[in-house]
Amino acid sequence: MKLPDSDKIIDVMRQSVVDWHRNESPSENPYTEGSFEFTIYKKNQIDTIQWHVEDEIRRPDLPDAELVRYKRKIDSLNQERTDIVEILDDLFFNLYKDTQRSKDARMNSETPAWLLDRMSILELKIYHMDEQTKRDDVDESHKKTCASKLEILLDQRKDLQKCFAELVDDLSKGLKFMKVYRQMKMYNDKKLNPSLYKASTEK
Repeated sequence: MKLPDSDKIIDVMRQSVVDWHRNESPSENPYTEGSFEFTIYKKNQIDTIQWHVEDEIRRPDLPDAELVRYKRKIDSLNQERTDIVEILDDLFFNLYKDTQRSKDARMNSETPAWLLDRMSILELKIYHMDEQTKRDDVDESHKKTCASKLEILLDQRKDLQKCFAELVDDLSKGLKFMKVYRQMKMYNDKKLNPSLYKASTEK
């Protein structure tokens, strides 16, 4: 599997965000299934859906039943997000597992896939902050404030791209190495969440 550079990865994420907003629903993945781009696009679609569910759940007029439904949706999306990040980390691990390590090789605290997770969320922030600068129902002060925030987000994009490129380069040269951890999320597991397994035994 060929690893695209950070510019291409950002392009895929941006495309996913724009595609979702075109119809405000998930879009057909335009990339070849099994490719790195396919997985990145799919991951960002999950992030985009969750972004809007998170918006909805904060509505003060939301009925309690809807609040519960959205909360459960967020739990489900969080699990999907974690699962796909772990798939990406497996891809990175397999890509570099046979690379000879330098004797001074260091382990990075953040894996490449979790760095991509941050980049994916950042693309959503950039898209929606840019939207705020174009609103017709707000004053110029609001637009100016949001434009200033957008500049910071765009600067952060450059920094994260650089960090990702440097991490991948270090991994490919054996200057850094990675371990694949699992998030061990417990709240969705009927065997690990006390509120779930106690409820099942009380029936």
